Amino acid sequence: MKIAVGSDHRGFEAKERIKAIVAELGHECVDFGTGDSHPVDYPDPAYVVAKAVAERQVDRAILACATGIGMSIAANKIKDVRAALCHDELSAVISRDHNDANVLCLSGDQIGEALLRKIVEVWLDTEFSGGRHQRRVRKIGAIEEGKDPREVTNG
Repeated sequence: MKIAVGSDHRGFEAKERIKAIVAELGHECVDFGTGDSHPVDYPDPAYVVAKAVAERQVDRAILACATGIGMSIAANKIKDVRAALCHDELSAVISRDHNDANVLCLSGDQIGEALLRKIVEVWLDTEFSGGRHQRRVRKIGAIEEGKDPREVTNG
């Protein structure tokens, strides 16, 4: 898979570790910055990374900032992006299996190296299960279109 990565200054060190993990797992990694620990506003890298996912330039993406919250909020403003803030392996698995998350958001300040590795590994290894969850993902798409998700049927 082709995986985009991005961070602000607070997530820079985590991003560098994520790049190594992605490469070790045999995936292609595309770094959208930032390139150092000088201050940068998190919406900037979140936007370019999320656009790359939405435009299918990459298969998935991973973003990091201090808490992961800002990246998640900003990335989710882009149509067709389902960014999930994950702090453990279970939330990473469920975000893929049930929600078809295509952007993983992580905290650069709150997650240690071993847990960071496990979260990235399981998130990249987990496929979307579809089934009843596909309807729910379609409902998210309906909301993005300004429609009432209750009008989405099984078909």
